[in-house]
Amino acid sequence: MLLTDNETKVDLLNNEAIAKTIITLLRSKPERPVTVGVHGDWGAGKSSVLEMIEAALEPDSRVLCLKFNGWRFQGFEDAKIALLEAIVSEIAEKRGVAAGLVERVKKLFSRIDWLKLAKKGGGLALSHGPALLAALSGQGELAHAIATAGVTHQLMSAGEKIAPSLKADDGAGGLLKPLEVKTVPEQIKEFRREFESLLESAGIEQLVVLIDDLDRCLPDTAIETLEAVRLFVFMARTAFVVAADEAMIEYAVRKHFPDLPETSGPRDYARNYLEKLIQVPFRIPALGEAETRIYVTLLLIGAALGDSAPEFAALIVAARERLRRPWQGERLDPAIVKEVLGKHASKADAALVLSDQIGPVLATGTRGNPRQIKRFLNSLQLRHATAQARGFGEDIKLPVLAKLMLSERFEPRLFDQIATLAAAAPDGRCPDLSALEGAASAPPAPAVSATKKPAVAREAATKPAMAKEAAKDEPAPKQATESTILSEWLASPRTLAWARVQPVLGDVDLRAYLFVAKDRKDFFGVSALGHLASVVERLLGSKLAVQGADADLKNLKPSEAGTVFNAVCERILASDAFATEPEGVAGLIALVKAHPTLQMQLVDFLERLPAERVGAWIVKGWTGVVVEAASLARFEDFLGRLHIATKDSMVRAAITTLRLKKASH
Repeated sequence: MLLTDNETKVDLLNNEAIAKTIITLLRSKPERPVTVGVHGDWGAGKSSVLEMIEAALEPDSRVLCLKFNGWRFQGFEDAKIALLEAIVSEIAEKRGVAAGLVERVKKLFSRIDWLKLAKKGGGLALSHGPALLAALSGQGELAHAIATAGVTHQLMSAGEKIAPSLKADDGAGGLLKPLEVKTVPEQIKEFRREFESLLESAGIEQLVVLIDDLDRCLPDTAIETLEAVRLFVFMARTAFVVAADEAMIEYAVRKHFPDLPETSGPRDYARNYLEKLIQVPFRIPALGEAETRIYVTLLLIGAALGDSAPEFAALIVAARERLRRPWQGERLDPAIVKEVLGKHASKADAALVLSDQIGPVLATGTRGNPRQIKRFLNSLQLRHATAQARGFGEDIKLPVLAKLMLSERFEPRLFDQIATLAAAAPDGRCPDLSALEGAASAPPAPAVSATKKPAVAREAATKPAMAKEAAKDEPAPKQATESTILSEWLASPRTLAWARVQPVLGDVDLRAYLFVAKDRKDFFGVSALGHLASVVERLLGSKLAVQGADADLKNLKPSEAGTVFNAVCERILASDAFATEPEGVAGLIALVKAHPTLQMQLVDFLERLPAERVGAWIVKGWTGVVVEAASLARFEDFLGRLHIATKDSMVRAAITTLRLKKASH
């Protein structure tokens, strides 16, 4: 069962505490205008907090709680107008008829129509002759807008209930008088006054507007929505709760004001803009390791039992008790789950094992982001279900698949290396992986006390300080059996942390797992490389990993060198990232130096790279590599075409510099 990725009123993260705090703040002084920000990264749970606020306020007849999503209006309507119309329409639908406020609502819609026309006609220019004459004579977009202005009233969500009373006269007849005597500031002032009067007459003690998905909007839409909110700032009885990622809103402000001088600090201005509008910011914290474990457990058990099961509701209560103090690291252990779920406890066994297994790495890799956690679990279950549907589900163990997918998601280079080696092995196993997991799980060597130092150490301690420092900096000799890839793994703390995750994979035939991961990449094509797979992986490593490979590369047969060259090229192209030098380029250089007959193929490879996306690295580093006359001529021609095609000034400058250097010799 896949996990839904929508906002929810079922609180698995204990974010209800944030919702309750905001509600208490809003209701403590309902007459006070306030703007609250609910901030957090994409997928942190902002929309769910708004859902909880809406659900809690709904029974209170003194409060009118409305929800607005600017993303849904994007591209169809001006965001400012859409928000104003949505607010007035909701009031009209829920309170207008009962309170006999038809005329007040009608006036507000006239104000909104006027503001809409003002924007189309250039703001204050509407109060002057040319724009108005053009409108009255039926010319241009403004005339069309005036001619259809009355239709706005009929498009309200409350239209069926109060449209007969609100219907405006055809054309602009009802709007001409305000247009003749009012300016934009006057219209806004009148709108605010009439809106406050509407709230009071409708018996609305407090209007709470929830604004969601601003960080999904284009910059202009986001700013327009915030500008509409600004119209209500300091208006009594109104409160806005804005859910958005601050970084995205700051980006929108910078895009909206692109000409801010650097001396004034565009970033500071963007932050100040948001802080002046958002009076009370709340930030949803990322999940820690203990919280991630509990969250994963609840998600999986909820998927097995159903969110509406009473036993699951009881388990959420038990989980919240542990989430009150997450720093204590309490988890939903089997005893608690069995006590709460009773006869359904067996359905939670797999969830408990899996959450303990992947929780630590998942918390770190996703930075505690609930949406990313959900999507990882959905991918995991979908792949497992696919294996079952294809008839080899019994070959897939969920914990093994989960550990492999952790590397795929958070350490893609590690995953590619494991997959390449396992796919090429006759038994589907990766000996280097077994060595890695053994080293990662080994207890740290005990510290040697000063009084029990070995004789060699005591002797070294008596040497001069400079000699001691030199000895300390000298790298430990690499074991003869340690491969280059294994050395790379052992040097990475993140890789070691992943290797400690259970279960151990070194003795597992991984071919079935790699097959189910083919939706991302087919690793079985590399099995044809056989013993050359390790050479390919070495050349795709860092420059340090490539160093010292000259002798091995020279021992390759010409046909083998060509096979390795093509495999490395395809892997570089598959990375689809060329702004900086991709991993593998240093390996190609070493391979071509060892086999100069590959020079023309190297130029072929360079020509395959997208000219509009490559960085300046592509110009450098080929001296002494491309030396054969025909290949060099093609390389020069390639640089000439690149100079014309690229829009990157750094690339053009590098080409010009290279040409000047050659001309000076």
